[in-house]
Amino acid sequence: MPIRKARREDLFRVRELVEGLGLDSPGMEDDAFWVAEDNGRIEGVCGLKRHPDCLELCALGVEEGARGRGTGRELAKALLREVQGDIYLATVIPGFFERLGFSRTFEFPRSLAKGGDWCEGCDRALCTVMVRRAE
Repeated sequence: MPIRKARREDLFRVRELVEGLGLDSPGMEDDAFWVAEDNGRIEGVCGLKRHPDCLELCALGVEEGARGRGTGRELAKALLREVQGDIYLATVIPGFFERLGFSRTFEFPRSLAKGGDWCEGCDRALCTVMVRRAE
């Protein structure tokens, strides 16, 4: 499955997929995305949100029918190859991200502080903040 950076014409499908999967989407029009395609159809996405004080991997998801092929892992790896610097994320599946070099952290940038509508609909007790330090 080819993976590439999203183009302007992909953004409708990216939004459709992000919202359909219930992923973090506030302000996503300013985020960079990588997409996975199968026969010209976008089936997976991975986003990068640039906060004033950090970079955040966000909105990683794959359509249900396309899961189990390693697409999510390959999307995250594509983003990590291209982005320089420490990258943070908040997740309910920390084991997945540990295999990609992320580690749990309790010290994180102010932009990732929980509050307001951040993580709306998610059980905050299950959420883990992680970081992958720049090499």
